[in-house]
Amino acid sequence: MVSVVALLAVLAFAVARPRGLPEAVAAVPAAVVVLLVGALDPADALDEVLRLAPVTGFLAAVLVLARLCDDEGLFHAAGVLLARAGRGGPTHLLRMVFVVAAAVTTVLSLDATVVLLTPVVLATAARLGVPSRPHVYACGHLSNSASLLLPVSNLTNLLAFTATGVSFLHFTGLMAVPWVLAVGVEYLVLRRFFAGDLLRPDEEPSSTAPPREVPVFVLVVLGLTLAGFLVASLLGVDPAWVAFGGAALLATRALRRGHTTAPALVGAAGLPFLAFVLALGVVVRAVVDNGLAEALAHVVPTGPSLPALLGAAAVAAVLANAVNNLPAILVLLPLAAAGGTPTVLAVLIGVNLGPNLTYVGSLATLLWRRVLHHHGTPTRLGEFTRLGLLTVPASLVLSVTGLWAVLALTG
Repeated sequence: MVSVVALLAVLAFAVARPRGLPEAVAAVPAAVVVLLVGALDPADALDEVLRLAPVTGFLAAVLVLARLCDDEGLFHAAGVLLARAGRGGPTHLLRMVFVVAAAVTTVLSLDATVVLLTPVVLATAARLGVPSRPHVYACGHLSNSASLLLPVSNLTNLLAFTATGVSFLHFTGLMAVPWVLAVGVEYLVLRRFFAGDLLRPDEEPSSTAPPREVPVFVLVVLGLTLAGFLVASLLGVDPAWVAFGGAALLATRALRRGHTTAPALVGAAGLPFLAFVLALGVVVRAVVDNGLAEALAHVVPTGPSLPALLGAAAVAAVLANAVNNLPAILVLLPLAAAGGTPTVLAVLIGVNLGPNLTYVGSLATLLWRRVLHHHGTPTRLGEFTRLGLLTVPASLVLSVTGLWAVLALTG
């Protein structure tokens, strides 16, 4: 009971974030409490921290990499590209936002889309004199939906990737069709849902974006980093080393040019958030060990059939919207592992696509909402929910069906 209360308290704090305090302010004491009351053995807590340590290390490297890309002008260049596309009208801008947001989420993780790209999209829409709603919703939804493709696109992917035991390339091959289907559903629904906002404006944009040189060096480093992930997977090397290598290469250049500082790099690593992830893992482990695993074992299907995969994804989506997708994947992975790679990937689809239904579904959605409020563009709960009801069920069913088809064809 104590562990459940601790988890609910941590999640409530993460949603509200009073005075902007980091989530770790609640998560770390909660982890200490579950240890002090005996809800979790210290040896099990240490085991959970060690299990999550490589994943959080990788996340730190990717966060630094994304921030350095921003410092070197990659997102400003993306804004110029969006502004040029937007001169053809709001629909052209939406198409390009989808392309850029899907690429950023896939390569630099969903946090980069929320924190770095969303403000660029807001500024671009304002510069072009077009409604921002379709375009910022595209960023918010794709930060979840477009994170299916690579193991590096989402923290949930990293956890599932470790549980599957497949290679980087194999994971990507299995998730390619679900990724395309999920992004396709998002585009078709957003086009229809925001049809009024996407009508071509009567007036021409008041100004265009200033030219900016494309950061070729940054793009080359990102390309080499992605190639490094593939090679590392084939050699059995932890992909975190590749991410650290890419971040170190950009950091060395940025420090020499005075584009960043050592304290800024440490801040970009998101140490409080990493502490939150580790502490949350301990609290969730306590909840799982005290009855939740046994209860869910009777609910999560573990067969390779399409109905079983759809059932596993549905359970994962519901749990993600109830307790957030990060605790959900931590709870469900041990159970899904019994069904092998198909069940693990179906659960992953559920926890990645499900959060587009409610604000609390994922940390990325919560962060996206805060970014919009900070820029004076508050979201409306009714609109967010209606859009989620149109996108989540359709994308979930089609993506899981796509996964099942790929598995059936490839064996």
